[in-house]
Amino acid sequence: MSAESRSGEQRAPGQHRDLVAPIEPAFRPVAGPIAILPSAPDAFVAAVTSAGGVVAPLSAETRGIVWLSDKRAEELEAALDAHPGVEWVQLPWAGVDAFAPLLARLAGRERLLWTSAKGAYSEPVAEHALALTLTLLRGLHTKAASTSWAAKTGTSLYGRRVVIVGAGGIAIELLRLLAPFEVDSTVVRRSALPLAGATRTVDSTGLHEALATAEVVILAAASTGETAHLIGAAELALMPSTAVLVNIARGALVDQEALDNALRSGAIAGAGLDVTTPEPLPDGHPLWTAPHCIITSHSADTPEMTAPLLAGRIGANVAALLSGGAFVGIVDPGAGY
Repeated sequence: MSAESRSGEQRAPGQHRDLVAPIEPAFRPVAGPIAILPSAPDAFVAAVTSAGGVVAPLSAETRGIVWLSDKRAEELEAALDAHPGVEWVQLPWAGVDAFAPLLARLAGRERLLWTSAKGAYSEPVAEHALALTLTLLRGLHTKAASTSWAAKTGTSLYGRRVVIVGAGGIAIELLRLLAPFEVDSTVVRRSALPLAGATRTVDSTGLHEALATAEVVILAAASTGETAHLIGAAELALMPSTAVLVNIARGALVDQEALDNALRSGAIAGAGLDVTTPEPLPDGHPLWTAPHCIITSHSADTPEMTAPLLAGRIGANVAALLSGGAFVGIVDPGAGY
């Protein structure tokens, strides 16, 4: 049975949407055959061909590459070096930090458009962030582990002060999900340009002030050189002892040693981590046993959720390549996202 979404279209239960609007690229890639690498599953071949594209092995005629691995950047680099006629590359995930050195090296290449899946997975990831937040505040993780009747404890999300770091698709969807809880929301982003749905928006210089009164801090920013260890010992010390931290962005945003210390000392009340550094987090790592630390093993967007969203993103961008339309998820190589 299908259900009507807020935009009026019919969709099956559990079916997510890509909410990102297309934008005009700085230059127009030349249309031509598209290679799907390093392998070509049927679903993604169909995404290209249903949009009118032609899938063919990598050759001098190739004009676009759909890269389906979140690793093996050196192979993609070799393909691009050997085939200068490629003018469009689609990357598979929202974050492109795994390709940062390659993006930086080719940032000066005039005719190369990069797109990623940024924003495509906003709905499932925002849902997971909300689930982690409610679990931490309500103490569901400790109650679920109890083997006897637990004490009646827990904190409501209603009216709480929530800080969201990042202003992309996840933050936008998260603000929508948080609206019924009537939270006081502060979005921290690179500029103070207001974000619809937020109580206030501040630039990155306002992070410390926002943390000082936060009851929930949710990290939804891209992983770049500027955001590495964005939350460290100093930032954790600023947060109230009753605050919880949720990270559904990238593990590199958090100094994990400092977080472990903060959890064990009671400096903050808890943490929900869907992402860590490294991944997988090794068995025996201190965070596995840190008090009130929930680790969900990067499952905010499962393959069952992401595959149709990525296929839709690929199809939209193939159509743009062929028709001269706007692309979705354009990456700024200089900024790294």
